[in-house]
Amino acid sequence: MDINGLIKYPELLLLILAPIFYVFMIIEWYFVNKKPTAPLSSQYRLPEVLCNFSLAAMHQTADLVAGLLIIELYFYFFNWRLFSIEMTWSYFFLLVLAQDFCYYWFHRASHRIRWMWAAHVTHHSSETMNFSTAFRQSLLYPLVGMWIFWIPLVILGFEPRWVIFSVLLNLGLQFFVHTQTIQSLGILEWILNTPSHHRVHHGRNPQYIDKNYAGVFIIWDRLFGTFEPEKERVLYGITHSVKSFNPFVVTFKEWGSMWQEVRGKGLSVRQRLSILFAPPKYLPINEQHVLEVNDRTRTLEVDVKQ
Repeated sequence: MDINGLIKYPELLLLILAPIFYVFMIIEWYFVNKKPTAPLSSQYRLPEVLCNFSLAAMHQTADLVAGLLIIELYFYFFNWRLFSIEMTWSYFFLLVLAQDFCYYWFHRASHRIRWMWAAHVTHHSSETMNFSTAFRQSLLYPLVGMWIFWIPLVILGFEPRWVIFSVLLNLGLQFFVHTQTIQSLGILEWILNTPSHHRVHHGRNPQYIDKNYAGVFIIWDRLFGTFEPEKERVLYGITHSVKSFNPFVVTFKEWGSMWQEVRGKGLSVRQRLSILFAPPKYLPINEQHVLEVNDRTRTLEVDVKQ
């Protein structure tokens, strides 16, 4: 398929990239298993990998269905565009940069608005970090309004199919930051989102929570005060573990918790709306975390947020 065909059907991009993703997972699995000092949190466990693949399939199906409606909505807004942009390499780079800026704010909102966090928490609920973690996505992103954040690009004058292509390209590139096998990319750490930066984002250590929202460029986090370097060993996952490899439990558990709270007796309308749209609550708890250090383990007592 040439570029014109891909732009006509941008939703096929991730499917086309899938064989590359699988090759990288096999390579990572091989090296992790060959390295005796690899952390336990980098290991591939069959139940979790199958869960991640199931979540990816559910997410892809939901995106394909929702995309039929979203593309029509984008073309509606495209009729109100401010400029008529003819795509060139320079405009494509500008689109990629602008899309990444929009992604930063979508991602930040997904952590600071509980309604959106209920979908995004699926991705963060794994206590493992390897390439298969990138497949761990929610089918409910269209419901929570992910598509809203790219409407400004359409109104500016970027053709909707190019916008969708840039969004999916951004997500595809993010696959490569879900690994512990790469420690640093040197000077590129100042500009790009790297495995080190994204490991921080997946951490439940207090100083790592709600940091490094970058998609491709880390510059937004540096500009808007949400950057945190990787220093302390990362504890992956969320502070209340899902403890399930059932993709439906992983997808809907937070929605169930939120629904139970909203239905609580004696709450005002404002309190109910706060449950839905205020930031997720973080309460201090005390947990035991067992981390593998080389070929030994040690237990850490860590105060983290719920």
